[in-house]
Amino acid sequence: MPDFQLEWAETGVVCGIDEAGRGPLAGPVVAAAVILDRACVPEALVEGLNDSKKLTANKREELLAVLETCGAAAIGIGQADVAEIDTHNILRATHMAMDRACGALGRAVDVALVDGNQPPSLSLECAVRTVVGGDGLSLSIAAASIVAKVTRDRIMAALAADFPHYGWERNAGYGTAEHRAAMLEHGVCMHHRRSFAPVRELCA
Repeated sequence: MPDFQLEWAETGVVCGIDEAGRGPLAGPVVAAAVILDRACVPEALVEGLNDSKKLTANKREELLAVLETCGAAAIGIGQADVAEIDTHNILRATHMAMDRACGALGRAVDVALVDGNQPPSLSLECAVRTVVGGDGLSLSIAAASIVAKVTRDRIMAALAADFPHYGWERNAGYGTAEHRAAMLEHGVCMHHRRSFAPVRELCA
């Protein structure tokens, strides 16, 4: 379970950064940056935060509600759209989203703990530490993973209202059998990532 060991090892204000949506065939990539006030984080977060992929959708929603209302969390959210993904590649677009999430914090940060092994270039003048499997180690990164995941799922559910064939409210744009079958039957739309091989092959 994640804890504050990585945060306590740093000096100054620490934020955790994570993303959601690197792998899907459609929709934006979303990143979140979260600063947790270690002195007053509710027990519900200390006990409940974890890698978002290990939590149910209901649990993620519940934890996000606590993060948004507890007063112990500063949250920034950023995204890169499909055009940016197709133009710059998914890694670069992910780093763009992370930079925007940090900017949306509206606060100075001394150290950014980033899930993964590829450090983004951040506009904030802060140290960047990459942490492989960070969403299972750091409470700040775990919080960011939940914010990013829930935010992106909500975006995809909203897009599904206008593009109902693909089942995005269920598959969030990932290349599930349902999604791929719908792409074959109905073609691709403006929200599909044409730089991704399964989409590119359909467009050829």
